[in-house]
Amino acid sequence: MKFRFADSKLESLYLYGTGSERYSQGIVEAFIRRVRTIEGAKDERDLRALKSLHFEKLKSERNRYSIRLNKGWRLILTFEKDEDGKAVVLIEINNHYGD
Repeated sequence: MKFRFADSKLESLYLYGTGSERYSQGIVEAFIRRVRTIEGAKDERDLRALKSLHFEKLKSERNRYSIRLNKGWRLILTFEKDEDGKAVVLIEINNHYGD
């Protein structure tokens, strides 16, 4: 599945590992695994089918979804359509507990 980053810092974390000091090593590794899972998915249904992702729509945010990185951290994303179909936009890594 096509994806892009809404934030250049998130893109740098994925491509080069820069900014990883903001997160634990486990969060960075989970983030990279999740992005690779998104890349390998055919469409949104593949993400929904993988129960381990805990893919869910955010109640307070319109058209925003989350995928778990661990119990407290989430990868926030949305979907957009272009001439080639649907793409995932990776928005941020968010601490569910506000720490």
